[in-house]
Amino acid sequence: MIHPSYVELMKVVNNTTEVGEEPVVNSRYSIVIAAAKRARQLIAGDEPLVAHANGKKPLSTAVQEIYEGKVKILGENEEEDVVPVSAATDELVADTGEAEGTLAEE
Repeated sequence: MIHPSYVELMKVVNNTTEVGEEPVVNSRYSIVIAAAKRARQLIAGDEPLVAHANGKKPLSTAVQEIYEGKVKILGENEEEDVVPVSAATDELVADTGEAEGTLAEE
């Protein structure tokens, strides 16, 4: 069994959503796309944001970063393209595909 499951990841991503608001992630597809985008960032040379990432595959590291809240999936109204958010905080944004959401390091 893969840990964490997509259900657990969806809970982590949507934990800041208030009652009555639409969740940032509505399906496992969104989680898969976000993890794949972050894995591509890691392959391209970004530093992992979790401990003990050496020797792990980029996708495993990306999933762990999402689960630990080290990266954030932004909703469709916040960003649309892959762009740096802030050089001062070294945040990056990546398009998740579904609902034009994005992924940003925290």
